[in-house]
Amino acid sequence: MSTLLRQQIEKITPLTDGEFEYILSHFTSRKFKKHQFLVQEKETVPNDFFVLSGCLKAYHVDQDGKEHILQFALSDWWITDYNAYFNQTEATINVDCIEDSEVLCLSLYHREKLCAEMHKIEHFFRKKSNAGYIALQQRILSTLNNNPKERYEKLLQLYPSLFQKVPKKLIASYLGVSRETLSRFSS
Repeated sequence: MSTLLRQQIEKITPLTDGEFEYILSHFTSRKFKKHQFLVQEKETVPNDFFVLSGCLKAYHVDQDGKEHILQFALSDWWITDYNAYFNQTEATINVDCIEDSEVLCLSLYHREKLCAEMHKIEHFFRKKSNAGYIALQQRILSTLNNNPKERYEKLLQLYPSLFQKVPKKLIASYLGVSRETLSRFSS
C-alpha cells in the first residue's frame, strides 16, 4: 500500500528506493473503523493523513447541529484540520471515516524534518499545497457562481468514484443542498 504514496510523490519528483524508504520511515500506518474519528473538534491535531484505502470526510457542525462537509478524502488523498495541524492549536473541524480506512500518519515534526533534509519532499509538499489552494479557490468560486445542479454535475465529472462510496446525504451536505434537491439532480 505504501507504493501509493511513492506513486503520488513521483508524479512530482523522482525518488530512489533509499530516499523513499527514508521518507516512509517518518510515517506510521493506522487503521480506522467506519465512524471512527481521526480528528475531533477541540483536540490537538498531531498528524496529516494520507489515505491508503477507504473514504473520510472533514466537516464542521454548526450551533444548530447541522453538519457542513468541507472535504472528502479517498485513496491517494490527504486530509486533516490544516489550521490546527500547522499552528498546533485545537481542531475546529472533525475528520472521521465514512467506511473502514487505512492511512499513513505524518506528524508536523516529521514533515518539517523531511522538508529540511530533502529538497524533493519540500518541493512535493509545496506543489501539493499549491494544488490544494487552487482547488479551494475553484470550489469557492463554483459555490458563488454556479447553481446547485451545476455544482453537482461538476463534482460528478471530477470525482465519479465518490458517488459509489459516499451516501447521497453527505454529497448533499457537501454541495449545500437538501437530500431531496440532490435526488432531483441524480434522477
